[in-house]
Amino acid sequence: MKVAIIMGSKSDYPVVQKAEAVLADFGVECETRVMSAHRTPKATEAFAASAEANGIEVIIAAAGKAAHLAGVLAAQTPLPVIGIPMKSSTLDGLDSLLSTVQMPKGIPVATVAVDGAENAALLAIQILSVKYAELRQAMKEYKAKMEQEIMAIDREFQKEK
Repeated sequence: MKVAIIMGSKSDYPVVQKAEAVLADFGVECETRVMSAHRTPKATEAFAASAEANGIEVIIAAAGKAAHLAGVLAAQTPLPVIGIPMKSSTLDGLDSLLSTVQMPKGIPVATVAVDGAENAALLAIQILSVKYAELRQAMKEYKAKMEQEIMAIDREFQKEK
């Protein structure tokens, strides 16, 4: 089980670290790299083209502004690609969101919320869980734990009212 996380800039790493942490909690190996759709197009395309042969099963791409990274990766691989639009200083991440989600027919990119690294990792785990039953069980346990935590918060809230 291996996920690649590609970020367009090292400045994206504080957000990307959250995805790494979720993957680690589920025992999923990840490889994190810095590549740019615009500044390193050949290296980015080569990485995507060889990802499957290198044992990668899902790619997460984090990019801001003209966030074409996920699309460039998706164009070069049959693997599922999940885009994380990064919040930028210009349009609060709306530009990144639109650049990531508006893909042409034939080049799908699953897109999570702006700076939604945790959900990107959870989606990658759910995709992998189709093949790995232990991840499916771990996801069921994760969701059950989340439910119990919220129910406990509600019980406490009801006492405070």
